[in-house]
Amino acid sequence: VINALSDLEHPCQALADFMTIWEIKGELEGLTLTYVGDGENNVAHSLVLGCSILGINFKCASPKGYWMRQEIVKKAKKLAKLTEATILETEDPKDGVKDSDIVYTDTWISMGDESERNKRLKAFMNYQVDQELMSLAKPDAIFMHDMPAYRGNEVTAEVIDGLRSVVFEQAENRLHVQKALLWWLIK
Repeated sequence: VINALSDLEHPCQALADFMTIWEIKGELEGLTLTYVGDGENNVAHSLVLGCSILGINFKCASPKGYWMRQEIVKKAKKLAKLTEATILETEDPKDGVKDSDIVYTDTWISMGDESERNKRLKAFMNYQVDQELMSLAKPDAIFMHDMPAYRGNEVTAEVIDGLRSVVFEQAENRLHVQKALLWWLIK
């Protein structure tokens, strides 16, 4: 059984994300990836686990009440001991993004969260990835989003459509990674 997406994790997306980072950065180990927004999100969970395995430092900037599930964080920290990756959870998106190589966000209103729309829009208002927030990352930092994106909510148009955005490469890599995963499992 391949977990293509569940409420808890999104490992196939994370595989495509790591392929994209490797294609662009030429390495993985020692980089810093910051996820900004809903830490309870399945993408955040898969990213923290994958980063821990690959030696990528992981930071998650989320408001209280929307942090990653502690069983996931505990598992990630155990994995990170083997690669010396660091994991940090913070409420401050500026501290989170500072000196990062990758800035990643996702929708604030995931499938199943539609009834909380107004509450979530208010809770995440200070977690929008805009040019000011991106300026705190490293000068060669890339922006990632697993799509669909809601411009004006989690990200501004100038960031997602800007030169640092790799969202289309990331989306294309979903196809290639899915094919590779199937080939690896079938062979």
